Amino acid sequence: MEVCCDLEVDVNGEETFMVDKKIIASYSGRLSKLFGKSKGSTRNLKVIFHDFPGGAESFELMSRFCYNNGKTHISPSNISLLHCAAQFMEMNNSVSATNNLIEQTEKSLEEISYWTWSELLVALKQCQHLLPLVNSSDVLQKCLDSLAGRLALASEASPCPSTSSPDSSGFRFSCDTKSTESLKTSLSRGTWWFEDLLILNPVLVEMVVKSMVVRKIDHLMISRFLFYYQKSKFYAATSDEKRKVIETVIDMLYTLDGSSVSCKSLFGILRVSMTLNISKSSRNKLESMIGSQLDQAALDNLLVPSPHGMNYLYDVNLVLRFLKAFLRGGICQASAMKLRKVASLMDSYIAEVAPDPRLKPSKFLALAMALPDSARDSYDGLYRAVDMFLEVHAGLSEDEKLNICCALNYEKLSAEVCVHLSQNTKFPSKSAVQALISQQYKLKGLLHGTNNSKPYTDSPCTSTEGRSMGKNDEASDQVVLYAGKLDVLSDNEKLKAHLQGMQWRVTELEKVCKKMQTQMAKIMKYRISKQGHTRSLPRLCS
Repeated sequence: MEVCCDLEVDVNGEETFMVDKKIIASYSGRLSKLFGKSKGSTRNLKVIFHDFPGGAESFELMSRFCYNNGKTHISPSNISLLHCAAQFMEMNNSVSATNNLIEQTEKSLEEISYWTWSELLVALKQCQHLLPLVNSSDVLQKCLDSLAGRLALASEASPCPSTSSPDSSGFRFSCDTKSTESLKTSLSRGTWWFEDLLILNPVLVEMVVKSMVVRKIDHLMISRFLFYYQKSKFYAATSDEKRKVIETVIDMLYTLDGSSVSCKSLFGILRVSMTLNISKSSRNKLESMIGSQLDQAALDNLLVPSPHGMNYLYDVNLVLRFLKAFLRGGICQASAMKLRKVASLMDSYIAEVAPDPRLKPSKFLALAMALPDSARDSYDGLYRAVDMFLEVHAGLSEDEKLNICCALNYEKLSAEVCVHLSQNTKFPSKSAVQALISQQYKLKGLLHGTNNSKPYTDSPCTSTEGRSMGKNDEASDQVVLYAGKLDVLSDNEKLKAHLQGMQWRVTELEKVCKKMQTQMAKIMKYRISKQGHTRSLPRLCS
């Protein structure tokens, strides 16, 4: 065959090839159509490709196929390049299948089950350099299916044992003695493949994980691989590369069963991602996963510093989002234990952030009232946090203090705490009254053999889910106290003394309330006469 070089081909600016136009065009439908449309002389033509898949290496392989009368050696190391080049050049116009490069590569793919593990990894690595074009070919999907199938089979048996044949089980693993010993010393038998997949970029790892999920490979093993991949890839990665890795890991973890993902590991991912400016979608997924496992978190996990530019100490908004995600799953009888764990955790967290003088009352109240009343058997822990907050924020108005106290359920305070509250000048007077009344009605129930007596409360709080603060009694002008005789044993003398002290305290508070009511009545009368209309005033005391 007479060969001439009448066609100049610039491949992606990498390299220029001088080829025989007639030979190349006889196999390429793309060039045949291009030359068919050209007018005038067809000699000394130049073609420029800007997006040739695989670049100069791929074009050279394709050219050798053409110059060798439609024959070439196809192997796992070049099958991706040849297949994508053949599709790009439309090399399916040959009448004979033996001269059709696309059909030859597809036929070679039928032997993929006989490839070694190393050959399969080489083919996958080649594919990732051909994205996204390789997505439209069969090569990538068949490689992914083969990889997931081998891992699924290996998870059921002993992976890569040194005594087995490399050709056993219908496929071949490349396992020499040195690599086998290395795996035994560095990784457990179930995770021997973790290090091998580090050659893949985040895009291909995502595809691999999806194929593994379809194959029903253990989600716990997949999650362990993803955490291993993230840590390993971070050693020598740029910030942008780290961001892509962390987003891929989060998105894939989100597709797994929640029980297979460690809460501790998720907080590790969270701390790493805070400096990487990850996408909002990935951040929401991560917070949702953490929130669903909030009962497994520790206090140190929640003490995340506030974002840059915020003047408060800890990221309270982040914890509120965790709580929202936790409650999104619904509160049922089966999750009562989880709910109590989260409540205990939140009491510790609120006590930790309460001393922050820059924490706004609205944020503190949002934390304190985020969980329903059923989450706490006792409000003693929350009381101590409120006490601390009021001490640090001494400049709050009486109304602001009353709003903070709305977080407390006085019926679930212990007698000791109620006595402390009654003598606590940081709390508004009305809160002290409510606590004393609640404890007196509890005592009344105990003395009469029942605990269904409900104390009277006149709460300034708005109706909030989970709070049982009592109803306003518009007709009552003074606090009703239980003044029955205490028939207690000598062992309860201390309790009796406390109760007597509480009654004295209430009597003093009643006097203050009556004075305030008188003053309010005068103010209202004055405003009615001056303005000609009434304006509602807050009821400070009943």
